[in-house]
Parts: sequence; C-alpha cells; structure tokens
Amino acid sequence: MTAPSQSLGQQMLRRRPVIGAPIAHGASDHLKRSIGTFQLTMFGVGATVGTGIFFVLSSAVPEAGPAVIVSFIIAGVAAGLSAICYAEMASAVPVSGSTYSYAYTTMGEFVAMGVAACLLLEYGVSISAVAVGWSGYLNKLLDNLFGVQIPQALSAAPWDSSPGIVNLPAVILIVLCALLLIRGASESATVNTVMVMIKLGVLALFVILALTAYNADHFAGFWDAGFGGITLAASTIFFSFIGLDAVSTAGDEVKDPQRTMPRAIIAALLIVTSVYILVAFAGLGAQPAEEFGSDEQATAGLAIILDNITGSTWASTILAAGAVISIFSVTLVVMYGQTRILFAMGRDGLLPSMFAKVNPRSMTPVNNTIIVAVVTGLLAGFIPLDYLLDMVSIGTLVAFITVSIGVIILRVREPDLTRGFKVPGYPVTPILSVAACIVVLWGLHWYTWLWFALWVGAALLFYLVWSRRHSALNDGGDGYIPTAVPGDDDVLSTGHPQDTP
Repeated sequence: MTAPSQSLGQQMLRRRPVIGAPIAHGASDHLKRSIGTFQLTMFGVGATVGTGIFFVLSSAVPEAGPAVIVSFIIAGVAAGLSAICYAEMASAVPVSGSTYSYAYTTMGEFVAMGVAACLLLEYGVSISAVAVGWSGYLNKLLDNLFGVQIPQALSAAPWDSSPGIVNLPAVILIVLCALLLIRGASESATVNTVMVMIKLGVLALFVILALTAYNADHFAGFWDAGFGGITLAASTIFFSFIGLDAVSTAGDEVKDPQRTMPRAIIAALLIVTSVYILVAFAGLGAQPAEEFGSDEQATAGLAIILDNITGSTWASTILAAGAVISIFSVTLVVMYGQTRILFAMGRDGLLPSMFAKVNPRSMTPVNNTIIVAVVTGLLAGFIPLDYLLDMVSIGTLVAFITVSIGVIILRVREPDLTRGFKVPGYPVTPILSVAACIVVLWGLHWYTWLWFALWVGAALLFYLVWSRRHSALNDGGDGYIPTAVPGDDDVLSTGHPQDTP
C-alpha cells in the first residue's frame, strides 16, 4: 500500500532510482543478455530504413527540387540531435523501456505513464500500418514473379476504399514476427540482421544502376525552391528517420549496455543518413526533378527510375522483394520494442505483473508478444489506419523531447553518474533537439492533437485509478535493493515508506 504520509502530488512525482530499482511483486527481474553491438546496430537500421526511402523522393523532391539533398541533411541532423541524447540516456539508464524508463528515472511516474502512452501508440499503430503495406508489396512481387495476386477479399480490410473481408497477408506477417520473437531475442536479432543486409543491398543496387545514368544537368536550379521548400521537404523526410529509438528498448538484453547502446545508436544514425543521401543523389542524377512528382512515381517510387534505365521490369521486381523484406524487418523490430516497453511497465508495477513474466526457456516476455500480436493483428486485418499515422508522428516527437529534457535533468541531479557516452555540446545539443522537434510538431493538424490528448488522458486516468496503487515504489516490491545513486536522496525519501530498511 502507498505510504499514508505521501500526498497525491508526491506519489505522482516519485522517481525510479537509476540503480537498485524495486521490482513489482510477481514480476521477473531480468531478460537474457545475448545481443551484441552489430546486431543492435542492425536493430536501429532495420526499424528505420523501411518503405519510406523507396517512396519519399516522390513527395520531397517536388517541394525542394534538387536541394532535397540538403533537406535530407537537415532531417538527419534533427534526428541526430535526438539520437545523441538517446545515446547518453541509454548509457546512463541501461534498461529496457526506452523513453518510458528514462522519463520514470528523471521526471517521475506520472510523466512516465504519459510517455508510455505515446510509445505504445507509436509502436502499436506502426506495427499495424506497416503490416498493411506489406500486403501491397507482396502482391506486386507475386504478380511480377508468377503473374498471380492475392484476391482483394483477402488483401484488404472491410472499410478500405476498395473493401475486402480481411487483410490476411498483414495478419500472417504479424503472426510470423510474433513466433520469431517468442523463439528468442538472439534468434530474432540474427534474422533481422540478415534482412537488413538484404535491403541495404537492394538500395545499393539502385544507387549503382542510377549512377550509370547520371546527368549533372539535373541539378540545375539547385536553390530555386528556396529555404521554405527545403525545410518543408525536411519535415516530410524527418519521419523516414523514425525508428532509431527502437535500439533503446533492448537495454536488458544487450551485452555491456553502457557501451553497446550508445555505439549502436550512433552507428545506426550514420548508416541510415548515408544511405538516404546516396539514394537521393543517385535518383536526382538519373532523372529531372520535375519527374518525381508524377502519379506513376508516387506509387512505384524508385522502381520506375530503374525500369526507365534498364528498359525492363527486373529492377522493379528486385525492389519489390526489397520492400517485402524491409517491411518484415521493420515489423519485427517495432514489435520487439513494444513488448519490451510493456515488460518494463509491468516490472515497475504500472501494469499487471503478467506483462513482466518471462518464459524460462527462451527468456522472452511471451505474454506480451501474444497480446501485442492479437491487438495489432486485429487492427491490421480489419481497420484502415491511414488517419492514425499522424498520431505515430506526434507520439514519437514527444518521446524525443522527453529524452532531450531528461538528459539535462539527469546531468543536473546526478553529475557524477557513470555514463558510457556524453552528449557533445551540452546543454546546447539537447536544447536544439527539443527546438527541432517542436518545429516539426507545429505542422501537425489540430485534430491530431485532440485525439492524442484523449489517448494520453485515458492512460493517465488509468494511472490514477490503478497504477499508482500497485507501483513497485510503494513498498519496494520483490528483490528490492535499497541502493540509490549519490545525490538521489529524494528517491528514497519520497519514493518509499520511511521505515524501508
């Protein structure tokens, strides 16, 4: 029970200590550490390099013209500022849960619950929406290879613009990812690494073939779109970088996390940014900027460029295969991330302890994987999700802002805390990260903010009604180690009853 001497405000602002955190009754206290630096880097690349790069040029180039390359650099810098902040927080608080755990450590339970709502929205809708897209690419690949397609009734939701009965390929994809995650984190990481290497190979093939048709005249009028066009395209491109935060959900399953996690985050950022800029440069060199805005390229993306260069459809077949593999990889990593966030919340007592149960053989949270698979499978199979995509963006950006602010709070409160990586240019870098995210948030529709507020409000109501009464901080939980980092006196004084040993 919560200590009676604590006010509601004190209870909501309690912080989980950086080390020696209490564990909720009935929860498992750890996962199996089996993921190395390279595999974790591929997690970040796998979650980030999705289908966006296959099609983002068709919307970004008409906005910025040839200067879209500068837009990619700006978007990469904006995402990089947040990634650098994630790297420091991941080295200082090396546990599963990503931004949720960082908010819990620095700002308290109430804020952490709101951030958790953002993350669960971001990851859950992303899984379903990406799985829906897999159906279309799978049909394209089957048509190119065998001249057959999955019937409309089994490849579209009942309320799609062209309705069907169920989006069966999307459901199958989610089930396959769930089975792989239940098998084990190490096995999932290995499969993801193979898929990431394949899709990077497909993009490398595009760059090589596109450069054979390079024409410097396509870069004429480089600055004609002006600063406004460049920044508008950067906002469009920014969302192609979402996914780097998935690295920080693996804190409990990474070997030597204080070193491995920041290295993987920075490495993934550099790989993703380099690949995107190379693809943009090669694409612009292969065809005039005005051709990117055609209806044909809006639906076929990079494939049309290669078909025009090669004079055949073999290139589009390879790109369709790359997109199918890319979506599988994204779905796998994002589903992994959501199950680990739920695990962290269950371990902290803000969700029932069933969410923090670990299978003794695979050392994975099987309950979470099944629950996530069922919910996202139903959404992907039966519900059109296009209108929810902006909510993914707002959830991600709020998480980015939280991490950047958390870096500042933890530096002030715990200056002597061991950190495997420190943000360069502190405090300017985290402040710039917050500013960049606010600029992108400013462009979202008002109704996105309304639905977002309702979702977060529901999560906070759940916290007030249930979570704060069952929090592991109430009585130390199971396996509690009464250890706080130097200078963290308020964690013990307001986070636990006064008679805690």
